[in-house]
Amino acid sequence: SEREGADPAAVAFDAVKEGRADGADVVVVDTAGRLQNKADLMDELGKIKRVMSRQAPVREVLLVLDATTGQNGLRQAQVFADAVDITGIVLTKLDGTAKGGIVVAVQRELGVPVKFVGLGEGPDDLAPFSAEEFVEALLQ
Repeated sequence: SEREGADPAAVAFDAVKEGRADGADVVVVDTAGRLQNKADLMDELGKIKRVMSRQAPVREVLLVLDATTGQNGLRQAQVFADAVDITGIVLTKLDGTAKGGIVVAVQRELGVPVKFVGLGEGPDDLAPFSAEEFVEALLQ
């Protein structure tokens, strides 16, 4: 947005509108900083998706989970899923000591696939999820 403090849903709406006008295939909207224990932020998240849907179908909603969050990640995922229909999970910080075992519980609870994993902090460190590699890493 050109102005500070703009309504996030309006910014998302404008981004999708601009993307369509430019012929973009994909518009990525990052809603980082949404705390699941803040009802107003979760309500706003739902509003962002509804408003974007007026411009174009929202085909993908990825929940990014930190592999180090443990059981709190399950509650976070449940609250986010109540606010918007999550289509997949991105599990970050798998490059350290975290094993990311919480992702199994989240995947079972929500019934959505893990699509990507973060293996570092660089732009090229996001990789497609491989169940076989994930299980091997858990067992090491």
